[in-house]
Amino acid sequence: MSPYLLTRTLPEDATDAALRADVLRGLTRSPKSLPPKWFYDARGSELFEEITALDEYYPTRAEREILLARAPEIAVATGARTLVELGSGSSEKTRHLLDALPLLRGYVPVDVSESALTGAADALLAERPDLQVHALIADFTKDMELPAMPGPLLIAFLGGTIGNLLPDERAEFLTAVRALLAPGDALLLGTDLVKDESVLVRAYDDASGVTAAFNKNVLAVVDRELGADFDPADFDHVARWDREQQWIEMRLRARRDLTVKIPELDLVVTFEAGEELRTEVSAKFTQERVRTELAGAGMKLTNWWTDEAGRFALSLATAV
Repeated sequence: MSPYLLTRTLPEDATDAALRADVLRGLTRSPKSLPPKWFYDARGSELFEEITALDEYYPTRAEREILLARAPEIAVATGARTLVELGSGSSEKTRHLLDALPLLRGYVPVDVSESALTGAADALLAERPDLQVHALIADFTKDMELPAMPGPLLIAFLGGTIGNLLPDERAEFLTAVRALLAPGDALLLGTDLVKDESVLVRAYDDASGVTAAFNKNVLAVVDRELGADFDPADFDHVARWDREQQWIEMRLRARRDLTVKIPELDLVVTFEAGEELRTEVSAKFTQERVRTELAGAGMKLTNWWTDEAGRFALSLATAV
């Protein structure tokens, strides 16, 4: 089995520094907010895996359906020799692409979690000993340099994660991805699609309460890492569809007047009864919106695939 390379582009204390900065900024602004990336400690990752298996939560199944059906077409359209995956996690979904890309020689998973990268690399190389794996510990929302790997490149950003970025952040991100593309390279983008409000809200507020536990887990992360005294029982989970912005918002609503102490930040935060803390935005898209946002970043939409029910889309784009 060939060894893999692991390159760290983030300082060892980058995660701790980012959490401190996000909590300080988010809890001292009005309205209050926290970024969704802090859901995903070990417990949060377990809860999200449970969410993906829920009847109400369709995106994971819908995207997998497209990958299984369209991976051969993606291979033909791209001729990719290196697959770069942003926010790779366990690289589970990526296997459908790896299996379908006959010319593939290299895989570059990019994630902030070293443990996720090493676990995925070990598992992939046990199955594919000839694959060149160069893992990057990096934040894909920041300036990023890719290692030298054989082209053409296929950069994959799956799971609808782009919807967690606000419009200005999406524009900045897509522009940065465009800068990584040479002639012949492509971006494979996963986007959840606009649909009936009731379907969307149920996907983020399931009957069994798993998503509520996932949402409240961000408070447990702040408690553990920054010594805060949040009590998740003091908050209700809220999922709301914003028709104007075309996104789902997840929020935590204070059940009563609260004072929360965060000793590591020397910060005291007050909540009024009914006040909401936004923890996630999940934008939904139409084909035209995807086309427009890609064009704004200097890319052209070349292929568009949806699942049979038209709930989710994978799109392929190249540099203009």
